Amino acid sequence: MSAKNKSKSKNKVKNQTDKNSYKNKIVTFLTAYNKKFMPLNELETKCRTKKSGRENFTEAFAELRREGVITVRKGMKVALCSKIGLKPAVITRLSRTFGFALTDDGVEYFIPGKCMMGAMPEDRVIIADIKSRSGEPEGEVADIIEYGRSVLTGKIVFTEGDLYLVPDTAVRNHMTIIRDRSVKFEEGDKVLAEIVHRGTRHAEHRVRIIEVLGSSEQAAACAEAVLISHNLPCEFSQEVLRESKKISEAGVQEFDLNNREDLRDIPIFTIDSAEAKDLDDAVSVSRTENGYILGVHIADVSHYVKGNSELDKEAMNRGTSVYYADRVIPMLPKELSNGVCSLNPDENRLTLSCFAEIAPDGEILNYRFCKSVIKSRVKGVYSEVNKILDGTAPDELKLKYNSVIDVIPLMDELADKFIEKRKRRHALEIETVESAIIIGDDGRCVGVVPRERGKAERIIEEFMLTANECSARLAREAEIPFVYRVHERPSDEKISKLCENLKICHVEYPAFDRFRPVHVCTILESVKDSDKREFVNMLVLRSMSKAVYSESPDGHFGLALKDYAHFTSPIRRYPDLAVHRILTDFLAGYGKEWLNKRYSGFAVNSSKKSTDAEIRAVAVERECDDIYKAEFMRQYLGHSFRAKISGVTEFGVYVRLENTVEGLVHITSLPEGEYDFCEPVALTEKFSGVSYKVGDRMDVICSAVNVGDGTVDFVPDNDYYDYNQDNHNNQNNYEREFEL
Repeated sequence: MSAKNKSKSKNKVKNQTDKNSYKNKIVTFLTAYNKKFMPLNELETKCRTKKSGRENFTEAFAELRREGVITVRKGMKVALCSKIGLKPAVITRLSRTFGFALTDDGVEYFIPGKCMMGAMPEDRVIIADIKSRSGEPEGEVADIIEYGRSVLTGKIVFTEGDLYLVPDTAVRNHMTIIRDRSVKFEEGDKVLAEIVHRGTRHAEHRVRIIEVLGSSEQAAACAEAVLISHNLPCEFSQEVLRESKKISEAGVQEFDLNNREDLRDIPIFTIDSAEAKDLDDAVSVSRTENGYILGVHIADVSHYVKGNSELDKEAMNRGTSVYYADRVIPMLPKELSNGVCSLNPDENRLTLSCFAEIAPDGEILNYRFCKSVIKSRVKGVYSEVNKILDGTAPDELKLKYNSVIDVIPLMDELADKFIEKRKRRHALEIETVESAIIIGDDGRCVGVVPRERGKAERIIEEFMLTANECSARLAREAEIPFVYRVHERPSDEKISKLCENLKICHVEYPAFDRFRPVHVCTILESVKDSDKREFVNMLVLRSMSKAVYSESPDGHFGLALKDYAHFTSPIRRYPDLAVHRILTDFLAGYGKEWLNKRYSGFAVNSSKKSTDAEIRAVAVERECDDIYKAEFMRQYLGHSFRAKISGVTEFGVYVRLENTVEGLVHITSLPEGEYDFCEPVALTEKFSGVSYKVGDRMDVICSAVNVGDGTVDFVPDNDYYDYNQDNHNNQNNYEREFEL
């Protein structure tokens, strides 16, 4: 290093030391001060900032403010945030009338819209506690200390003689647009905008339009806005694409098969949806004297995606593939996800295999993992395998599965053993309704139907659960770092609330000292043949904790398993890729001490990032599905439907159609009266006694649709059965369309 560079390095170290010294001084003097706020000039005097040291003081002061350690009030008075009860936090999301902030110690705060101070998602803020109306933490923004992303999406509206932006993720205010001739836009456009001026209220922000995404009446444009608002990466960098192209072009070489078990002679095949292209799991089953041998063979993505490569960094950042409508935002480039990693039929593919020895009653007797190479016999499809299982498969379908058709009944038999075992251990079977979005050639939604789930889907689910359990058991017993899938027991507060709601619904529940899965199963079993079944399922589901990824083997309450991890989808989920990387080194013979040194921090980091990525993906998929459902329902404005009440609130009731579309019947559209809200069961008119209860059937008219918001509104159709025969016949036609 040259003398000049050495001098620069020394000065840099000295300046950092001086800055840290000033930070310590500032905190010390503010802590000792006998009042909450100290004038800034007095603080400077106490710190004795010389002319030469003023720059370091200023930097230290600014850094402490960015860190949320100190705050400045009008009149240039300074205080420690902790001393006056303020908390540093980040705005995580906004709705039309409120927002949420996550404090540095992990507590989520509800922020009313009037208390936001114009804060936007990803802004770093200081929040103060305010009186809570719900019992959950509630606060107000006291200061914005660092701005986050300046881009947002929204709809162009015309009002008061001019065009304004109504944002998708901020309170319902019109933002003034700073005109830019380079981008032309008009009323009704869905756009991407940039905040160029910040105010202290959302209405005071000024924006510049960057790009027109399309019409706000088209689901595809609105879905793109959702991806942007959640900061979801959709394009891969050139470096990532170069890495994936190099891997793809190399393909599977002969030397890649070294030190792998050759399983190409075993009848192994994949079963997935017809449209799936990223096939990351294949299965094999054989009968033994002691029961069965189940083989679960998973794409060895870790062989291609090396730790700390650009591919790996991008995969960890994305965390998971995101699926909505007919689109996928993949975790890995298609050269890998649909190519060399995908277990396509009749091609050599590198895998990580789990062989589990299963007893006749479905219990796991033994298991082992190995690096392997397979050649899938056929690309199985759920609907086709279901036809083979129920005996309706035509001859040409049987011919396609000829090489594995004798294995399919054995798979069915083994899956039944697993299902019985699941019941014995009281794993939860909470019923949920999923939607299938059908997209036409023009990209618009042409159908919404309940997603069907047959026996083939259940077979693969049970086999994957078994492999996941084995991987977690191996890691826990070997005491090596790992990424576990953890589902904690519900909190005492949620359990108490569930019991309270069950009492209101006149549903009995068993006595317990400690709430266990068996108690949930007893509750669900008691209502399985009653009209309360769906609602009680919903109550139970809402009482559950959220499953997360964790470096600690804390078990899975819902599955009633001591050991559980995600091992089976490394093309689509980063936790599975992390698990494969650790298992690969374990199988290579590296010891516990070495593995702990290498992977302890990695397990913590990937668990946290994967959990956050999953939360984001779930939100994106839900919002996009709602948008496409709204687009579909727009053609049925003014039409009547038979619906079921799926939820009750103090401002109305939610109803669900047979096609799974849900919407709100607002209280103002119900017959005039004074309504009592009996949470969470019913909305009852006080004088007439007319009650709207969860599970009741209700005839409704689709009254309003907002594609951009993904909302559908209904009003009661009190004259439903008085319609003339033509309208009645039309309604039957609509219902038949929904059943397709």
